[in-house]
Amino acid sequence: MSPAEGFGTAVWSSPDWQNAAVAWLDEQLLAAGAQRTGPVEHPHIRPWATVIRAPSDIGVIWLKATGPGTSFEVRLYPLLARLVPEHVLTPIAADPRRGWILLPDGGPSIGEQLTGRALSSAITSALVDYAQLQLTLAGHTAEILATGVSDMRPEVMPERFEQVLDIGREEVVRSGSTADRSSLAAVSGLRGTVARWCAELADSQLSPSLDHNDLHPWNILAGAQGTAVFYDWGDSVLAHPFAAMLVPLGFVRRLLDVPLDDPLFLRARDAYLEVFGQLAPREDLVRTLATACRVAKIARVLTWQRALLAAREQHDPLRADYQRAPLETLFSLLDDSYLGGA
Repeated sequence: MSPAEGFGTAVWSSPDWQNAAVAWLDEQLLAAGAQRTGPVEHPHIRPWATVIRAPSDIGVIWLKATGPGTSFEVRLYPLLARLVPEHVLTPIAADPRRGWILLPDGGPSIGEQLTGRALSSAITSALVDYAQLQLTLAGHTAEILATGVSDMRPEVMPERFEQVLDIGREEVVRSGSTADRSSLAAVSGLRGTVARWCAELADSQLSPSLDHNDLHPWNILAGAQGTAVFYDWGDSVLAHPFAAMLVPLGFVRRLLDVPLDDPLFLRARDAYLEVFGQLAPREDLVRTLATACRVAKIARVLTWQRALLAAREQHDPLRADYQRAPLETLFSLLDDSYLGGA
């Protein structure tokens, strides 16, 4: 698989790249029987991806350009559009070689429309839809991996844990903090625990599926038919299905500001788990979800580090919390809460 060609903030900011991207956008619209109706906007340029927004006679459209680390998304979208069309945007065009994909506008996200308990309720409904998506995709692991999605299934997570420990050592050297060295030593002592968690997940009754890995309310669109549409798959991995709950349940907990045993929080968790109710006893599902969310933190470290390295390679400044994100996520493995650090 060829990496995305011509990427990075310097490239994406150049007139030559922008002209080429807009020309491709126009060509693909014409091939789809449509045309652009006004000037484009280039609202977001990040070290790992950028988007161009354009009006057209079929509505607003978006060209997303990815870097090599997330170019699999361009190949993943058509697969999802075939297998779970009601839950994703259907691409207008895709160029895997360049890492470009052209998507219709999906409307406002639930994070843009709602707040408070209304948002919590919308997340809960979306998680039911996401569980159904995962069940559908569970039989397609080979096709998902063939797109370039990273393998984070339970059997490989002990190896991934060693990788994040290496990342932790590099970041601790960079920070030079005594507290960080102490926390890293404590996390390193979790090898046996992590191995046990992974073995438990591997032995569960649930097949691996797609973990969006960044399923927050601004990546969930309110579909026209009342069905949630999920957006921005550039961080996704193949994992135990419950790993996908680390981010959204963490958001629900913060949004409601309640403990993990509060009925308001449990309503969201249990709505998701109910979809899997025919596969295992409820108490097993509850225990497995907590374990999967703990292991999911390992994949999140790798995702943060990929973004951080892209920024460093391009000498792009990042917010301090972004720079600390790999370490903080790694250290959250020490938290009592399975959602700690989410």
